[in-house]
Amino acid sequence: MKLPEGNAVVYCEGAFNTPNGKTAHGLVRFTKRYNVIAVIDKKYSGKDAGKTLDNKPNGIRICSNLDTAIKLASRQKLKLSHFVIGIAPDGGRLSSTARDDVKYAITKGLNIDSGLHDFLSEDESIVKLAKEYKVQIRDIRKPLTRDKLHFFEGKIEKVNSFKIALLGTDSAVGKRTTAWVLVNGLHKSKIKAELIGTGQTAWMQGAKYSIVLDSIVNDFVSGEIEHAVYQAWKNEKPEVIVIEGQGSLMNPAYPGGFEILAAGRPDAIILQHAPARKEYDGFPGYPLHPLAHQIKVMEDLSGKPVIAIAINHEDIPYEKIDSICETMEAVIGLPVVDVLTQGEKRLVELIKSKLKRK
Repeated sequence: MKLPEGNAVVYCEGAFNTPNGKTAHGLVRFTKRYNVIAVIDKKYSGKDAGKTLDNKPNGIRICSNLDTAIKLASRQKLKLSHFVIGIAPDGGRLSSTARDDVKYAITKGLNIDSGLHDFLSEDESIVKLAKEYKVQIRDIRKPLTRDKLHFFEGKIEKVNSFKIALLGTDSAVGKRTTAWVLVNGLHKSKIKAELIGTGQTAWMQGAKYSIVLDSIVNDFVSGEIEHAVYQAWKNEKPEVIVIEGQGSLMNPAYPGGFEILAAGRPDAIILQHAPARKEYDGFPGYPLHPLAHQIKVMEDLSGKPVIAIAINHEDIPYEKIDSICETMEAVIGLPVVDVLTQGEKRLVELIKSKLKRK
């Protein structure tokens, strides 16, 4: 499929710059699938999305509603083609207000892309409206039929690329963002690298080899991970394959990562962590397991090393990020990097040192 597919407005009403806006955040930071023109969230109306999110202006305007976004695109002599759901609420369900906003977008001739568990293509009123206005609805999380899924075969053992699992100590902690930054950084260093996307947002960002892990029937999860990694290796022959993690090993609601360790067979792990976070995402009273404990569990399970920590700087003042990284590094004895503020160079150099290059 030729990318970008078109000009998109990302719907993130009430969730931008919060953990529930992580899909919008990913698209604001990077996407090959769309040319993102605007984000919708009244709270930050008129602000630059990149500046609001990362203190890095990127020219993507936050608008109060779709009509404003359409006018903005028109002033740039552009026509919007996609209305992308950028919110990721707990349970993946769309509110009635948001559903009305989707219907309004359809009447404006926009194709709808949604990564929620709440499948819009099964809503009779939305489907009827989409047919009337001749637009497409894509539910990215809608599972494939069983005949298109794969069992684990063991073909992962043929893959001789250096495989990195980008796992996390919690959900919504920045795994995918760091994975993309790392892959793009490797490309800049003339190292052929491929990202294996494991969630709906990575697909929306244009990951060529993608699965949506949390929509796959359990018996096929390992096989789908193996198949995606194998196909990326077979078709692209990259030196490095980075596998995006999902959830965390010990998050009570979103346990994830074990299948990636078991079926993806990584050579090394980079662990994403939010130092200021004390409890698991969305679950007060469930304290986050200590970082050292999580490192040990991952290494015991996989038999492979955690080679670096990538941090999420939420709730950390910018002026303290460097000192916190230095303190953590001294305590755990591993490189600690915030790729959004410090760049990816240290991680790229670390990976280069691990490669058996001719």
